[in-house]
Amino acid sequence: MMITGRTSAAFGPIGGKLIREWKLQGGFISRRRFLPFSSVAPKNNIDFRPRRIILLRHGQSIGNVDERAYVTTADWRIPLTDVGVKQAHEAGKNLRELICEKEASVVFYHSPYLRTKQTLDAIMPFFNDKEVVACLEEPRISEQQIGNFQSVQHVLAAKAERSKFGRFFYRFPSGEAGLDVYSRVSSFIPTLVRDCTRYGVEGHDLDNMNVIIVTHGLALRFFLMRWFQWSVDDFEKSRNPNNCELITMNKTRDSHGHSWMELNERNRLSLDLPQSCGKPRNVHVHKLHEVDDYVG
Repeated sequence: MMITGRTSAAFGPIGGKLIREWKLQGGFISRRRFLPFSSVAPKNNIDFRPRRIILLRHGQSIGNVDERAYVTTADWRIPLTDVGVKQAHEAGKNLRELICEKEASVVFYHSPYLRTKQTLDAIMPFFNDKEVVACLEEPRISEQQIGNFQSVQHVLAAKAERSKFGRFFYRFPSGEAGLDVYSRVSSFIPTLVRDCTRYGVEGHDLDNMNVIIVTHGLALRFFLMRWFQWSVDDFEKSRNPNNCELITMNKTRDSHGHSWMELNERNRLSLDLPQSCGKPRNVHVHKLHEVDDYVG
């Protein structure tokens, strides 16, 4: 099954709600309802947090093993290696073992890059159509833009300079700074919150929902940085996950009913993060008054 994004759409009112349906090549159907935001229940009456948010870096790509790939191939068209395909298949098995609840549902977000879509292709067969609530392409979780076609010497020189300068503020000569990626990934989080809120309003059990985000190493770390309010120093000391490593955030509740997302301890250690980076800085800031003011 080849994931191609939103390749066809059908619109129709159902129960006063507008439904958009995508058919992906291979026959997979993903449905998503769009409700006016004003029709969503008050935010303090619904916990938007799913059971898990699982972030996944794509499998090994040709660019991971040969920097010369960026000279002849646009970054977003660089495919997986054979090893990368095997890693993606193994990730699908691991996801299936992790998401084992009887009534589990899943929502997929993926970068438009070929290597993330190929990774998703290998994962999707482990889930049936009834489990999949939506499968959505999201450009804001794309890889950092290093510029258009570059000579391999320029690519290597820029990456060496970035290592000295720091990944967060270094800007590629014709591309993005890490701060740019942080900003666009941060703008995706309120969309994720609104989507989950809508799913809850529509009757989906968020306590049994899993959000799977297939993205890139740097974008993955920026997502975590924004969610858990890391400092720039925290980010600079962290490292990218391995290809197809599952980075899991689990919903946690205290005795007062407050809830937040907490990073899996094994994942925190594998990313070289201090203990303070595994959960929001203040887990008691739990009520969402404005989506864009999200904490935790």
